[in-house]
Amino acid sequence: MTPSPSTPAATPEGDRIAKVIARAGICSRREAEKLIADGRVTVNGKVISSPALNVTGREKITVDGKDLPAQEPARLWRYYKEPGLVTTARDPEGRPTVFDKLPGEMPRVVSVGRLDVNTEGLLLLTNDGELARLLELPSTGWTRRYRVRAFGVVTQADLDRLKEGITVEGVRYGPIEATLDKVQGSNVWLTLGLKEGKNREVKRVLGALGLRVNRLIRLSFGPFQIGDLQPGEVKQVPNRVLMDQLGAHAAQFEQKSGAPVPRVAPKSGQAGPKPSGAKSAGGKPAGKAPRPHRAGASDKKGGTARHGASGKRGAPGKKGPEQRDPAKKGSMQKGPAQKGKPHADRRRRP
Repeated sequence: MTPSPSTPAATPEGDRIAKVIARAGICSRREAEKLIADGRVTVNGKVISSPALNVTGREKITVDGKDLPAQEPARLWRYYKEPGLVTTARDPEGRPTVFDKLPGEMPRVVSVGRLDVNTEGLLLLTNDGELARLLELPSTGWTRRYRVRAFGVVTQADLDRLKEGITVEGVRYGPIEATLDKVQGSNVWLTLGLKEGKNREVKRVLGALGLRVNRLIRLSFGPFQIGDLQPGEVKQVPNRVLMDQLGAHAAQFEQKSGAPVPRVAPKSGQAGPKPSGAKSAGGKPAGKAPRPHRAGASDKKGGTARHGASGKRGAPGKKGPEQRDPAKKGSMQKGPAQKGKPHADRRRRP
């Protein structure tokens, strides 16, 4: 008698506990797993020690004795980090952090990657740890672009060799686009574009070329640019722009957050967020790096398009006649011709 094939185990309902904690904006998924390992998370009053647990949202979850906050819609902010701030929630040395300087009305947020203490410029913040994890992945294909001032001498030919990648002290760094902008006394100004963003990558790579970095400014992260942000300023990226840039990944955040569906459907076979070659704020390619003292051209109209990149439509929130709501007064949409008596205002007087 032939034995019947075993029935595969059903997939547990819900999501992993670390993912749920990250979606609540407390920390990243990796940090959530550490909180669990340290015994700082309880589910229905019981301390858990393993992240291999699915929850449905009906459970009572606490972190450090506090109830898990209700999940909010996924949001993203552009922040101009000033030098001297560390990108961490708590610094053991007592140095000021990025999160200490944020406005009081900001919700709990985590950073998308990190910037070194002396690095300034664009830092992305989000209230969703899963979104931060997605945007950090090199597989997104998004380019991080930097403006660099360094002491030393280098030629464009030296920089061109970085296109093939370089190994420094046993660490392999991927292809880097580097341009020699100008020589200023004993310093050189460069523009660098890279996709990995490993720890201290710019300083280590340029150090291998005999340069010593003395100023480092991040200008853009994928399609999101520093634009007209001033040091210490923070602005939210419009939700529609964010979802459009997430491409095929937008669905998982729309379902959780109730975010609007992007009007441009992702192309067939699209596996991740849109590449950084797409147009960004003001219709300018993200690859064009402004000078440090003019971090970005101002938006004369003050519109929200500068917060993100679509490249296929006009400024977010701006509607053409064909997009107007027919139900609203003043709609441009024309209905079928009506028969019967003429309008009262057009009747001839006796």
